[in-house]
Amino acid sequence: MASEERRTKYLSGAIILLTFACFVKTLQFSHIDEPHHHVIKRRAVFSTVTPPQTGIEMSMTIDKPFDTSLTNPDDNNYKDYVKKIQDAVQETYHSLDNHNNASVNITGFRPGSTIADGTVTVTNIYLDFFSVITNLSNILLSKGIPVAPNGFAISEQKTLISTSGKFYPQQKLELKCPRSVYGNITWKVNEKDPDSTKYTISSDTLTLNSAAYSDNGRYSCITQTSFIPYIQWQNIVIEQQPRITVGEDKRVFPCDGRTVQLTCYVNAGYSVEWVLNGIVQASEIGSDFITVNHTIKKESCGEVIYTCRLKGLQQLLDYSYSARNVLVNTSTEDFTCQDNALGIGKTNDRTKGLCESGKEGSITYKCISKVWEIEQDDCVLKVIKDLESRVQGLLVTAIPEFMENLTNAVNQNNANVTQSAATIKIIVEILSNIADLSKNITHNKPVMESFLNTVDIIVSDNSSKTWSDLNNKNTTGNTSVKLLQAIENISDRLSDVFAINLSSIQLNRNTFKNSFNQTSQLPNSTTQIVIPDFSNPIFITVIFFSKLNDVLPTRNSSNNDNRTSENRVNGDVVVVKVNETIKNITFAFDITNTSLGNPQCVFWNFYLDRWDSTGCKVKITGNEGSKVTCECNHTTSFSILMSPFAITDIVKSTALAYITYIGVAISMASLVLCLIIEIIVWKSVTQNDTAYMRHVSIVNIAVSLLIANICFIIGAAIADQDIKQGLMISVARCSPVVFFMHFFYLALFFWMLISALLLLYRTVMVLSQMSRTKMMIIAFTVGYGAPLLIAVITVASTAGAENYVSKENACWLNWTESKALLAFVIPALAIVAFNIVVVVVALFKLLRRGVGATTQPDDRHVFVIIVRCVAILTPIFGLTWGFGIGTMVSPDFGIHVVFAILNSFQGFFVLVFGVILDNKVCDALLKRLSLNNLSSTPTKSTTAGTSSTQQGVPQRT
Repeated sequence: MASEERRTKYLSGAIILLTFACFVKTLQFSHIDEPHHHVIKRRAVFSTVTPPQTGIEMSMTIDKPFDTSLTNPDDNNYKDYVKKIQDAVQETYHSLDNHNNASVNITGFRPGSTIADGTVTVTNIYLDFFSVITNLSNILLSKGIPVAPNGFAISEQKTLISTSGKFYPQQKLELKCPRSVYGNITWKVNEKDPDSTKYTISSDTLTLNSAAYSDNGRYSCITQTSFIPYIQWQNIVIEQQPRITVGEDKRVFPCDGRTVQLTCYVNAGYSVEWVLNGIVQASEIGSDFITVNHTIKKESCGEVIYTCRLKGLQQLLDYSYSARNVLVNTSTEDFTCQDNALGIGKTNDRTKGLCESGKEGSITYKCISKVWEIEQDDCVLKVIKDLESRVQGLLVTAIPEFMENLTNAVNQNNANVTQSAATIKIIVEILSNIADLSKNITHNKPVMESFLNTVDIIVSDNSSKTWSDLNNKNTTGNTSVKLLQAIENISDRLSDVFAINLSSIQLNRNTFKNSFNQTSQLPNSTTQIVIPDFSNPIFITVIFFSKLNDVLPTRNSSNNDNRTSENRVNGDVVVVKVNETIKNITFAFDITNTSLGNPQCVFWNFYLDRWDSTGCKVKITGNEGSKVTCECNHTTSFSILMSPFAITDIVKSTALAYITYIGVAISMASLVLCLIIEIIVWKSVTQNDTAYMRHVSIVNIAVSLLIANICFIIGAAIADQDIKQGLMISVARCSPVVFFMHFFYLALFFWMLISALLLLYRTVMVLSQMSRTKMMIIAFTVGYGAPLLIAVITVASTAGAENYVSKENACWLNWTESKALLAFVIPALAIVAFNIVVVVVALFKLLRRGVGATTQPDDRHVFVIIVRCVAILTPIFGLTWGFGIGTMVSPDFGIHVVFAILNSFQGFFVLVFGVILDNKVCDALLKRLSLNNLSSTPTKSTTAGTSSTQQGVPQRT
């Protein structure tokens, strides 16, 4: 205990006395990556030599993007970082003490906990620690390396795990934090909080219940010293999981005394052995395989079980991956096909066998014409399969080397790769994983060049048939779509300015001012991209693909099956990434196959999993229509409020948009006018309780519809912006808009319900009297309380899975995944149905003169107006949303037009039938306007005195 206290005092004293001389063995960098604002920590470590004291490792957090170029000491970016840090340390000490010198030698970087080994040497160890840190931070900031607040910590490599030797998958690992510094302990795994579903934390111990290769990395326990955190860390390496393959695990052979072969494969780094009844069998060992011969004895035909298990790793034999069994059975029945490795079978039977040497996986055989014929080859090159295993636990710093290895492997096995659907599928999975790993970092040219080199080979002409087979076997989740997604994702993570030119791919990344115009330099391609008129300098990344048209699927919005689609991708495929919003973009394509007609301008909609022409129009130009120009824009109409279908025809979509926006303008102007009139005549027309409640309902209907329309316009603007950039509708930006739109559209219907309830109350309970206060409480509880409850429940039940907002065409309630749209449709149509019943009851009473006989004329007038208003507005609203139901089940353009027209003019209908057709309102309005005119006319005044009335007789005073 005393020794621990002395060590704690030593560390605390060292921090104060050694100041920056004790500075660094770790330099940690983290960044906010524009424009995505992802944070990654980068650390560089260097030690201190300050006789007689030893160095103390420290970390420094800096808000700067980590780039994979920092893994290469020969890269200019790496050298620039090293020089800036060295200069900053020297300048810091020189500014505090003219006689003090310091030197730093950094040898490496890595994200999250990037380590750079080196030495800092200083001559004065008595400088104020906080002055050193403050000055160093300011100097680094001036050099373009901003240090984060509270970014310093002591960092020291320790042994945290008691287990020695190699660590294998599914093993339980326990890490213990050394108690060299007291205080609360927190744990980090690769600079992130441990996943509570995988890790258990108890006091100073972190337990990994079942290790996997992806759990590789840096494990840190963090405690608090008197001033700054103290980090103790260890790099943990989990071995790749063994992959044992034996082919079909149940095989039948004829009972005729023959000798059959059982073969077992295991991936590199492991050895296996065949075992029968616990006894190791003599086996023939090849480069990738181990084979055992089994002789079937005629006199004792039966079944035996052979086991292929890991050799020399007894501690792993309890894990599921450690062994594979093969049941060998015999039969005297007739058979059609036979093989000493595959066994026997009848016509159309299937079995699985192993791949040839150098490949991994299985081959499916089918018994046809007395022969086992290959039906499906799922063999993957061993070198590619090993890379697939490595990528699961790949650290970001290893991406450049990994991508170089992948490109070399694909180049060296070009013929095998392009002819193997299984191998291409695995390569695309690898590229997709690399793109996912790159979400929080940036890449320079070498990584992207390796990435595109790999793509260039797997989409070459040699692979056309392979891609055709891949696409035709899948109608969703295509390998080709995943490839395109990976290309788009990684192209968004590039740094620097560079160009790449390959046989079928051209990339150009640069900064442009005012406008952008670029033409493809690929053979037989003149594809051109134009982005006019942008104000600020922007980074633009453009990638041209001349072979991707033969790779991508051809299904569109009306046909999701590639095998029956008559469409063809008839031109280059272009990926464009811009780091800010642009309003217009034009693509000019050469038509590859002039025999095809009816060209369309489309983009791949990842969320609909098909080609989509929404917001794009086509122009045919060039000699004899040899060129197509695409101008892409997006328009939003009211039809999105109910319809899950996108109107993809640009002319029809634009027409709907014009109808919507013209109608919305008229509707909003009508609602504003309605509210102004209500304000002017309010006192004159709300003399009794019934009239008062009627006008309260009209005002709230107008307010709800007005706010809902404003929200609709905001949502349309958000959707337009995202879709123009080819992005998914932003859930974060759309969710508040959708919530308020949902709430106020529902409030519109519930206030219509209040009008109907008021009508029902005046119809059925003629002699009953309810106080105005009580009616107002009921009205606002129903009018706004019920919609709020429905809207909140909808958010709560769908937001967790991000299925609250539609991700496809507009900012509105989701239909495809969660059917959240029903939370609007069902209440709205239920209210419409109820209101129609109320109107029928009221009209029946009115025609029988059951209402109004004992009421005042004003009450009778109000009753008639309520009947008229509800009787007219309810069918209009009902008809509107009835056509809305039609748009949910049919993409027919006519239904969409009717729905858009009716929906657009709802505000106008409220003004006409709720206000203008009320004679009392018109009379009050005219009277008020007349009085205003009279009061504004100049008149002569007299001073005859003040008149008073006493007992009905005027008196002069």
